Amino acid sequence: MGGTRGRGWLGPAVAVAPGARVDRFEVFFDLVFVFSFFIITRATALNINGTNLLHALLVLAVLWWSWVVHSVVATRVRLGEGFVPVLMVAGMAALFTFALALPQAFRDAGENAAGPMVAAGSYVVIRLVHLALYLHAVRDSPNERRQLSRFAPELALSTVLLLGAALIPAQIDDSGRASMVRDGLWATVVVLQYGTGLIAGTWGWGVTSAEHWTERYDLILIIALGESVISVGVGSNLLGQPPSWPAVAAAVLGIVFTAALWWAHYDWVGPAARIALHATQGRPRVAMARDAYAYLYLPMIAGIILFALGAEGIVHQIADPHIPLAERSHGPSAALLFGGVICYLCGNMLFQLRTLHTLSWIRVGTVLLLAGSIPVGARLPGLATLTLLTVICVGLVVVEVATMGEARRALHELVFAERTTHEASEAAYRARWHEPAPDEPST
Repeated sequence: MGGTRGRGWLGPAVAVAPGARVDRFEVFFDLVFVFSFFIITRATALNINGTNLLHALLVLAVLWWSWVVHSVVATRVRLGEGFVPVLMVAGMAALFTFALALPQAFRDAGENAAGPMVAAGSYVVIRLVHLALYLHAVRDSPNERRQLSRFAPELALSTVLLLGAALIPAQIDDSGRASMVRDGLWATVVVLQYGTGLIAGTWGWGVTSAEHWTERYDLILIIALGESVISVGVGSNLLGQPPSWPAVAAAVLGIVFTAALWWAHYDWVGPAARIALHATQGRPRVAMARDAYAYLYLPMIAGIILFALGAEGIVHQIADPHIPLAERSHGPSAALLFGGVICYLCGNMLFQLRTLHTLSWIRVGTVLLLAGSIPVGARLPGLATLTLLTVICVGLVVVEVATMGEARRALHELVFAERTTHEASEAAYRARWHEPAPDEPST
């Protein structure tokens, strides 16, 4: 009786159809999520060192796991239909609060005791919203409820560990020991979450719409690439300086090499992987979705944040009129710039290997060239460093276009034929809207 009333109050959960696409509310949620990437970049850029980079990666890994859980929920229930947007707005508010608290998540308790607690509490709310949605979506599926129980220990322990990371360090007098305990608890959360995803396996849940799953992850990646451009423009103080040819040249180079990295995934790797996921069924599809998208997108996102930090430092130096243009790059900017691109490309190559079972030796050579260019870039002026990176990234595009012509053409023709067929089907369905009513004479 109570269950029936509860269902009536909540309303029906609209299932995701096999051919579903991403809806607008999901993109709205993604914008709030990517704001967290911006905050991570901004907080780390204030003082770039090994400890802060570790903290940024820990926060990113924990944040990304919430995205993975979010995407799993979205495989079962439409996030923009019925009662779901109400809960999702609560989740978005918690996510926004979590993002705002990130700069204080690793502060010493004496500096700001509220920051770590707000971050931990907000994260708990995000996970509880996802849990409530998934419980409602699988209420009539015993198999999926049992699968959900496999993740219950991870949810409970992650919550306890994050709250412990906020509370325990404040009780330790030695700041060094307190920092080690806090970092260790965060690292344990990361190992627990991603380990649970592997141990729990693929039994009991599925990816109904391969189109929806791949489009969702592709959108978050492209939004992250766009966020890196915003981060460089805002953080490097380009908006606060009068335009000069070095600053304009640096901005153009930043756009060009980011576009080349976009091309590296979206020209053929992403579309071919989408087809590969469509072609698999059952547990193999779930395993591919988990490994390639939920896990291997993380190093690509991490790479974007790292090269955004490096590019920001270099562009800031170039735009500063008080720094000679011929002065070499300052600090770790060149290493972060090239290292971030290496991380992105390595993640993309692992993604290609998992989905397509192939490896591009052109990209392996590009990664080796980038690694060898780090000491060179660190000794060059900032504008020359950006130019070197851009030449290598654009060179990758040119070489692949020249050597993979037939394969790329065949893939693009297949994608075009699929899209054309789909659009024709939609047009035929919508043609009924132009048909006269039964009692209405035709003209």
